Amino acid sequence: MKIVHVASEVFPYVKTGGLADAVGALAGTLAERGHEVAVFLPGYRRALEHPAAQKPERRLRLKIEMGDRFASCDVLALNAAPRLTLYFISREEFFDRQGIYGNGERDYEDNDNRFIFFAKAVVESLRLLDLKADIVHAHDWPTGLLPLFLRYEERRHGVMLALRTVFTVHNIAFQGVFPMKSFSRTNLPEELMGIDGLEYYGQMSFMKGGLLFADHLTTVSPQYAREIQTPEFGCGLDGVIQSRAADLVGLVNGIDSAIWNPATDPALAANYSADDLSGKKACRLDLLRRLGLDPAFPGPIFGMVARLTEQKGIQLVLANRRFFETSPVALVVLGTGEARFEAGLRDLVAAMPGRAALSTRLDETMSHVVEAGADFFLMPSLFEPCGLNQMYSQAYGTVPLVSRVGGLVDTVIDVEDAPQDGTGIMFRPTAAGLAEGLERAVTLFRNSAALRKVQQRGMRRDFSWRQAAVAYERLYQDAL
Repeated sequence: MKIVHVASEVFPYVKTGGLADAVGALAGTLAERGHEVAVFLPGYRRALEHPAAQKPERRLRLKIEMGDRFASCDVLALNAAPRLTLYFISREEFFDRQGIYGNGERDYEDNDNRFIFFAKAVVESLRLLDLKADIVHAHDWPTGLLPLFLRYEERRHGVMLALRTVFTVHNIAFQGVFPMKSFSRTNLPEELMGIDGLEYYGQMSFMKGGLLFADHLTTVSPQYAREIQTPEFGCGLDGVIQSRAADLVGLVNGIDSAIWNPATDPALAANYSADDLSGKKACRLDLLRRLGLDPAFPGPIFGMVARLTEQKGIQLVLANRRFFETSPVALVVLGTGEARFEAGLRDLVAAMPGRAALSTRLDETMSHVVEAGADFFLMPSLFEPCGLNQMYSQAYGTVPLVSRVGGLVDTVIDVEDAPQDGTGIMFRPTAAGLAEGLERAVTLFRNSAALRKVQQRGMRRDFSWRQAAVAYERLYQDAL
C-alpha cells in the first residue's frame, strides 16, 4: 500500500510527547513491512537542525491560499530509510521558532494559521507530487482539517488524492479550538462552519473537523475509544464521537523495541533480560548515584517520567505526601510542567533527604535510566489515552503502578485480578486509590520471589510495533 502519515511531531526529528514516538515508529515499521510510506511534518527549526535531517533536497515551491492572501513555502524531502520518505513543510514565518506549539508559557497566538497552512500545504504537495495514496492518515488536532481540505481539493481539481482517510485521536483533551474568524483562512464554503461542520460553541474546532470528515477514526486503545464516547472523558465532543461510533476503533500503540530494550540499551549501566535480571541491580545503583541519593538505600524506588500536569495525577502523589515522608521508600521524578506541581514536588523532595529527587530537564537518556533503575513506575493519570511508559516499564522489569483508565487498562494486568498472569498494580484514580496501590507495591517488594515473577512476566510480553502495525494494516485493508 501507499500510506501517507501527517503529524505535527515525529521522533526523532521533533518530540514533545508520545505522539512523536507513535507516528515515527508506526511509519518506520510499515516501511519495513514493505509498504511505501511518506510522512509530512512541519519544518520546525528543531526538526531541520536534527542530525538525521541534514541535507534534505528541495522538491517543491508552493503558494498556498490563506484567506485573502497567498503564502509560499518549500517542501523539503528526506529519504529516511528504504521505502520511507519524510517531507518537511518549511516556512520561516510559521515554523522557524524555538518552540513547537508555544513559548513555554502559552500557546502561540497564530497556531490556527500555522496548522491551517500546514494542512493545506500537505494537500497541495500530494497533488503536485502525484503520490496517489491509498491511505492518508492524519494525527490529532493540528491535522484535523486535513481530511476536509483533501476532499475539497479533489472536487476542485477533479483528481483523486487518496482512496481513504484515517484520523487518529491521540488525546481528546487537546482540540485545536480557535475564534470563529479563523475560518476565513480555510477558504472553505461558509456552510461548513455550521453546527454540522466545524462550529464548536461559537468557535472553530480542528479536532471536530477530523472526527466528522475522515472516512475512518481510530484512537490509541480500545478502553479510550469507549471512554471518549462518554461525557466524563469526551471533553465536550462525546456526542460527535458517538455519531461516528461505527467508524471508530481503538488500537493500542506499540513501543520501539530497537530503542526500548534493556538487553541492548546503550544508556544503561548494565544490560539485562528476563532470563538474567542481575544487570538491573547495577541500573538501580546508577540511578541513585546520578541523582545524588544514598547508593545503599534498600527500599523500593518509585520512578516517574511525566509532564507535570493535572492529567498525569501529580496532585494524587502530593496528596500522599505522608506516605512518602514516613515510609522506607525512594521517589524519583523526571519531568517539567505546571509551576504549582514543580513547587509541590520540590517541597516533597526536601522532606525526603537522601531518598528523593526531581529533575526538570527534558532528557531522553535519563528517561531510560529511570525506567531501568526504578523498582516501580508510577502513573497515577486521571485519564491516559494509551500511555507508553507502562509498556516501557514492563519491558524493563519495572513494575507499573497505574490508574485504572484508558490504555493502562488494555496494557497492564493487575496481579490481584490475575495472580498467575499479573504484570503490574492498578488502582482507582483517586488519592485513596493511589494510597492503596502504594501499600500493595511495598508488600510486593518485600516478597522478592513474587516480585521477580511479576518482573519476568512483564518483560516477556510483546509490545513491539510489529504487533501494532499488523492491526493498522488490517484497518487500512478493511478501509480500502
